Amino acid sequence: MHHHINTHLFIIPNINLEKIRHYTLKLKEKGMKPPPTSSSSSTTNLIRKARLSPYLFTLLAFILFVAVLYGQDFGCILGQFDLDIIPNRPPPTPKKHYKKLPFSIAETEENGCDIFSGKWVWDPLNRPLYQESECPYIQPQLTCQEHGRPDRDYQFWRWQPHGCDLPRFNASLMLETLRNKRMMFVGDSLNRGQYVSMVCLLHSLIPDEAKSLDTFGSLTVFTAKDYNATIGFYWAPFLLESNSDDAVIHRVSDRVVRRGSINKHGKHWKGVDIMVFNTYLWWMTGLKFKILLNSFDDEVKDIEEVSTEDAYRMGMKSMLRWARKNMDPKKTRVFFTSMSPSHQKSGDWGAEPNGNCYNQTEMIADPKYWGSDCRKSIMGVIGDVFRKSSYPITFLNITQLSLYRKDAHTSIYKKQWSPLTPEQIANPVSYADCVHWCLPGLQDTWNELLFAKLFYP
Repeated sequence: MHHHINTHLFIIPNINLEKIRHYTLKLKEKGMKPPPTSSSSSTTNLIRKARLSPYLFTLLAFILFVAVLYGQDFGCILGQFDLDIIPNRPPPTPKKHYKKLPFSIAETEENGCDIFSGKWVWDPLNRPLYQESECPYIQPQLTCQEHGRPDRDYQFWRWQPHGCDLPRFNASLMLETLRNKRMMFVGDSLNRGQYVSMVCLLHSLIPDEAKSLDTFGSLTVFTAKDYNATIGFYWAPFLLESNSDDAVIHRVSDRVVRRGSINKHGKHWKGVDIMVFNTYLWWMTGLKFKILLNSFDDEVKDIEEVSTEDAYRMGMKSMLRWARKNMDPKKTRVFFTSMSPSHQKSGDWGAEPNGNCYNQTEMIADPKYWGSDCRKSIMGVIGDVFRKSSYPITFLNITQLSLYRKDAHTSIYKKQWSPLTPEQIANPVSYADCVHWCLPGLQDTWNELLFAKLFYP
């Protein structure tokens, strides 16, 4: 009996399905439904009512018997078979094969869109990306609402590139990509602001008991325990060793950087999978900069003065050498965030002199605006060094888009570490912070750009 069934099973592909279709169409013309294959009793009744020929009855009974005996296997065989015979049947929907986007792809696709060239658009429906009061990791220097800022307009602007749309920041994708990995921001307080923004963008997806933030000297680490992932910030305003390396006490007027000393800090960065560097503001002390040629431990310091551009070039080359030696471009990604502008001189944007970012609630409309606080010669050094380097490093050019945002600084709405004098209170311009940025705000856009370049390079 079993051998007999198997023999017929193998000749199923030779069944003339056109005849089955022919009889089915005739049944429909008579107002009858074709017999279902799921119930033997209903099939028999329908066949009896239709008064079918013995040949068709035998054929349908055989198909029904084999279908019941072999279940879904038969359905698969017949389904695959009749796709080639019935031309009007729509093709099956192909299964989607989801592939997790690797963050180690460094090739650039020429799509004709510069995401750093665009304009700010008002978007109160989608901004801010989080609330100041809901992110406990923002330092009191950046919590502008808590410190009395009366307006919130600065939170509602979204960056819109001219030739495309930025991909929406996907916190779930970012966290999943960081699973079993380390991400680190290395640089000065502007980079720390970007680091805090990243933590604020992600932390709400993580239960309170599964996350922590700890500080170890120059290193601050946010841990997402369920992901075995860390996002760190390392204080190194020059990247190289300097006399401003203390994470708390670093306000040194006579700044000195030691040549060839990046490993002093770099030993703490090894093993990182995604690195975000920045360094700029601390170099801007004048036209000259002091370079230490021996050691800070030596009694007599061997110091030479070079142009700020040459000193900065030295720092950039040291960063690239470290990356080339310690970061595998096939498995890791390295970013560099360009200089963050300040708005110290209201005359730059055509306002009355002697003012700054204080009381500024609107951005700069001139698309060609460039403030005097940003040295184009430094941008030239960055371009020259990167152009000559064979190591793939992703440049986050946040300078121009941030130049428009004189409205987004912390100004006077921050924790003041020293009591204000009566003279300062009488003249808020004198103590307004026109360097750092309120959170949520502009620096969330920096991370949207980082996200875009991380997954869609």
